[in-house]
Amino acid sequence: MHTENYTVKSLELHLFFARIMKEHAFFLKAGFTPAGEDCAKQADFYREEFEKVLCKAISLGNGIISPQVLRSGELVTEFTSLAESQTEKYTGIPINTDITGKTLRLNCGCRQTNDCNERAHHVHQLNQKAIELLRGFIEFKENILKKVLCCELFTVNYPLLLEHIIREAKLYCECIEMLERDGNFNDRTLKDIECFWNQIMMEHAMFIRGLLDPSEKELICTADEFAKEYCELLERSRNAHERTMPCNSLEKTLKFREFKTAGVRGIEQCKIRSIILPLLADHVLREANHYIRLLKC
Repeated sequence: MHTENYTVKSLELHLFFARIMKEHAFFLKAGFTPAGEDCAKQADFYREEFEKVLCKAISLGNGIISPQVLRSGELVTEFTSLAESQTEKYTGIPINTDITGKTLRLNCGCRQTNDCNERAHHVHQLNQKAIELLRGFIEFKENILKKVLCCELFTVNYPLLLEHIIREAKLYCECIEMLERDGNFNDRTLKDIECFWNQIMMEHAMFIRGLLDPSEKELICTADEFAKEYCELLERSRNAHERTMPCNSLEKTLKFREFKTAGVRGIEQCKIRSIILPLLADHVLREANHYIRLLKC
């Protein structure tokens, strides 16, 4: 195993996905009614635990994260701080905004070789903790979905959104396990990446469409069009030969990012009618930024 590559790839993964997971837990908590109080408490447990993973990754990652990741907008965006403040005000659920400040202050490129093995040891421990957490979190999400589908539990989150966040948690877990086994993501092909993230982008468009106020007809039509186009891309990705991937996923996602960026700005400025939390709007923008970086690699 190449220790430096293992360390950097692990920490970059946590810096992106641990924040995504803590926000999944936040959205789950915010979506339960008083009857779902026990589930809300469990969601809050996972929110706090993934915050700890993220904080540890920030501490270990300062000075070694690649500039491509730091510049990508997948860790935080120009909107994240305000989105967190507004979402905390709207929901009454506390958000540790200091974590975003620390992420914004991360440096890159100053690699320290003298503590490489010690850092790798700490990363291994963090990976093991994250895997354990993820297995529990995936089971928790699957139980929620099962109860929702048999009408034992109500949440404002769509069943498809529950399936969506389960898949993202499983990807995160699989990537950590791959790093622990091989020290890299050797099994992840471009085809795998496109198939996974084109489906995620398609579902984002569907969720945005479903959470916009019915009066926002133009935005709904645009979201609908993105959903259809990603559905087509997904089919082409699944049917493509390993070495002849469709070339317009990047082009489409760059355009979708523009739509999402305008959406976050409009929601934060109270210019778009919707039931989309500002943090959710920023969340899906960061995922588009992540996918764009992967496509450019």
